[in-house]
Amino acid sequence: MAIALQACSQKNLSVWETSAQGDRLVQKTAFEPAAKRVPIEVNTQAERQTLVGIGGSFTESTSSLLAQMSKEKRQEVINAYFGPDGARYSLTRTHAGSCDFSKGHYSYDEVKGDTLLEHFSIKVDEETLLPLIKDAQAASKDGFRIVASPWTAPDWMKDNQAYVGGALLPECQKVYANYLVKYLEAYKAKGVDIWGITPVNEPYGNGNNWESMYFDPKYEAAFVRDYMGPAFEKSGFGDVLILGYDQNRNGIPEWVDAMYADPQTAKYFGGLAVHWYESTNEWQGDKLTYAHDKNPNKLIIETEGCCDADVPHWKDDAWYWKCEATDWGWDWAPDDQKYLHPKYVPVFRYARDIIGCLNNWVAGWIDWNMVLDRQGGPNWANNWCLAPVIVDPKADEVYFTPMYYALAHFSRFLRPGAKVLSVKCDDKDVMATAVRNPDGTIVVVAINQANTPAQLDLAVNGKQHSLSIAKEAIQTIVIK
Repeated sequence: MAIALQACSQKNLSVWETSAQGDRLVQKTAFEPAAKRVPIEVNTQAERQTLVGIGGSFTESTSSLLAQMSKEKRQEVINAYFGPDGARYSLTRTHAGSCDFSKGHYSYDEVKGDTLLEHFSIKVDEETLLPLIKDAQAASKDGFRIVASPWTAPDWMKDNQAYVGGALLPECQKVYANYLVKYLEAYKAKGVDIWGITPVNEPYGNGNNWESMYFDPKYEAAFVRDYMGPAFEKSGFGDVLILGYDQNRNGIPEWVDAMYADPQTAKYFGGLAVHWYESTNEWQGDKLTYAHDKNPNKLIIETEGCCDADVPHWKDDAWYWKCEATDWGWDWAPDDQKYLHPKYVPVFRYARDIIGCLNNWVAGWIDWNMVLDRQGGPNWANNWCLAPVIVDPKADEVYFTPMYYALAHFSRFLRPGAKVLSVKCDDKDVMATAVRNPDGTIVVVAINQANTPAQLDLAVNGKQHSLSIAKEAIQTIVIK
């Protein structure tokens, strides 16, 4: 399903809007006055970080579902995410080995004690995962980058000899580093270059609910310094970015303190990978800024965020605009932290977090599963989630939820290489971010979370633009 934008503009200003009232990336040429006025100031002279990209994740759940669809429907989804008339995803993620959103446990070498990795094979990925990535590459005019994350090392490299939980055995650090090199080599041989990789997903574990492997900050930093970084250099993959941590933002300070503790360690880290799960409403800008200030030359990439603990609401657009979604955190968090996980509006959770991240030094933002089924899976751990696109393979039907359009407001218009600009917007309901794209266009994305429309008094380069945003809406403004 292509977004099919129409070539239409109002002088040097083009505006697209998605709203709870039913608009889906509709181009606006007329704006009704609103009683509430919200000033937004964009300082084009104050350039901040360079944007790497925005997109979502290739998982076995997504690829296996699309493999069950008709060729036409499968291609419709691929084009919607990667085609020139679609969301134009530019930054993606995939799992190296199995994860919760796989059909079952697997690694690329399950022969115990195979320290020479003679039995290494990515055959399981060749079934549906790699073909999907390759077809996405074919559909993408501008291309996209891929971040890979292993959820665990092969079980025989760990102290508990299991996929779930446990830590990497010290004596297996070298072979695990070589295992990751083998992964990069195998994917490259298939025409898929990995841009970035994390040592492990969620090193604090996940309550032993699915694949995991524990690292503390100092252990991971030492592993990267002494094994992973040198192995990548020796094998010709020194340009693949190693992104440390890969978990929730509350832990950022102790992780970047370890990652950037000294020049010998810091040189192997390309930056920091973070998730959003510790708070439903807060993007934790203070933690993100701490990471930036610790080493301004390193990237911060949001590698995973999804609306969880609910099954998808099939073809019910209104639900995705209601404050009814609930996170696992409401059940899992200690009683004194449950307030951090209130009910929320799925569309606004996405938009709010992307804006908050971009305004606090994050250079890339990646959604979790691109496609799930009506149950929110398949998922061997039965932890159901939402995805922007939901499919019903038996009926060969596709549902583009409002979350798809919310993400497209950013991914389609904010392009890699853009400079994030300083934005001032002091309003409890309206948020905004802005970039200067490589083609010179200024793009502003704003959200209005209130149940009344707002007039936006937008100031850019001393020029005033007056327009309105509907109630409960997302708006992308392109200025040439």
